[in-house]
Amino acid sequence: MSEVTVRFVGGPAHDLVRDLPADPDGRPPARWVMRHPRGEGPVQGGPDHLYEREGSDGGGAWTMRFVRTDPLGVSE
Repeated sequence: MSEVTVRFVGGPAHDLVRDLPADPDGRPPARWVMRHPRGEGPVQGGPDHLYEREGSDGGGAWTMRFVRTDPLGVSE
């Protein structure tokens, strides 16, 4: 499976650059849920953040735009 580099815009992951799985056309997923790692003990992670594919700059870099934050467990 190939990967594509995306930059997250807005929300808690603003300006984070990360590689995501690419579809056969080389695009990142239409939607991506940024999840906090599940902790051990009393801390079980945090809310999930939804991002949507926005577009490409034409040079292979993609943008994922922040949509909303869901409380822990809502997007599962």
